[in-house]
Amino acid sequence: MTTPLAEVLEGQHAAEFRKAARALLKHPLLLSHGRHADEFRLVRRHASELRAWFDRNTGWPLHVDAETARLCKIPGVLDNATHPAREATRAAAPFTRRRYVLLCLALAALERGESQIALGRLADQVVLDATDPWLVAAGIQFTLDRRDERLDLAAVVRLLLSLGVLRRVAGDEDAYVSGAGDVLYDVERRVLAGLLATRRGPSTVHAETLDERLAQLVAETALDSDELRFRAVRQTLTRRLLDDPVLYYDELSDAELSYLTRQRGFLTARVADLTGLVPEVRAEGIAMVDADDDLTDVRMPEQGTHGHITLLLAEYLARVGGPVTADRLAQRVRELAAEHGGFWAKSAREPGMEAELVEQAVARLAALGLVSRTADGAEPRPALARYAVGEPVVRESGTVRMPTQRKAGPA
Repeated sequence: MTTPLAEVLEGQHAAEFRKAARALLKHPLLLSHGRHADEFRLVRRHASELRAWFDRNTGWPLHVDAETARLCKIPGVLDNATHPAREATRAAAPFTRRRYVLLCLALAALERGESQIALGRLADQVVLDATDPWLVAAGIQFTLDRRDERLDLAAVVRLLLSLGVLRRVAGDEDAYVSGAGDVLYDVERRVLAGLLATRRGPSTVHAETLDERLAQLVAETALDSDELRFRAVRQTLTRRLLDDPVLYYDELSDAELSYLTRQRGFLTARVADLTGLVPEVRAEGIAMVDADDDLTDVRMPEQGTHGHITLLLAEYLARVGGPVTADRLAQRVRELAAEHGGFWAKSAREPGMEAELVEQAVARLAALGLVSRTADGAEPRPALARYAVGEPVVRESGTVRMPTQRKAGPA
């Protein structure tokens, strides 16, 4: 029997809508040109429906015009530092404090500048702005005379290139770093204007601590009714289901946990309908699992030496079941190197590399909500149990059942 045309069209619309939503969640800033041009066109086609969904369920504004699509995502947890900005290179090293400051100063300079700018000119403006008394009092100083400072500025510029804020016209950043040349860029002002994802301008916020400042930047209007308070809780929980690898119940306030207990099925169903993620509900929390394995910036397990070491340390932490110091993890890496080192990169087997390998592994596990950092190491969280390996069990027939991964938490 043939399928009615209306059902076919409805199915195509649902598939396109889901693909557009996933594209926005993975890349909240999409441009009409470049590698994500197809996703941009899809988002623009479904802009009204997407805007309504995100506004109602997350409170995230969606701005779409002829050149850009910007989903202004506000995280459910403001102090989560496990997903930093990273270099736009294969190494993808996380940004340091100095690079974050340089990024802010560069954006401020670009906002005041013309439609084209040279990297040398941008560097001069950054050095000048860094003489602000407030920055000096905070211990921030830049001369950009040293190679390491120029490398940091080049990393900032490459991030802006990857975001589409800048477009290289001539030259190369390596030449600038070595002092042998300059680089000319076009400034995409429309993209630049859409970078900031706050409800208030930073200059209007006055707070003593960073936590207070972050809270004020994204604070909503007064929640003076039960309906508005319930909506705020629903939006916070939906943000966390969409953004966080695992939503643990012990991280929620009493109001959030009470609402989630009553509305868990409704919330997870709405997220699943939008994204295709599958809710995995356990005694300790909820994980929205992606069968396609592409709606994430951190994968586990991952190929390569670092991915292998991370997986082996995850198995070890899951087996221990309690806090482990960084020194003990480094010792475990040395033990693993004796067994698996033949499959690792040569640099990972060099003496003294254990601390760096442990730091990279723990950072990845923390970003996935599998461990919590402690003062001197890491402590496993319930979801890490899926990477625990059981002991072989010998059956009566004489066959051996190989170790298998366990699901997180009790069934």
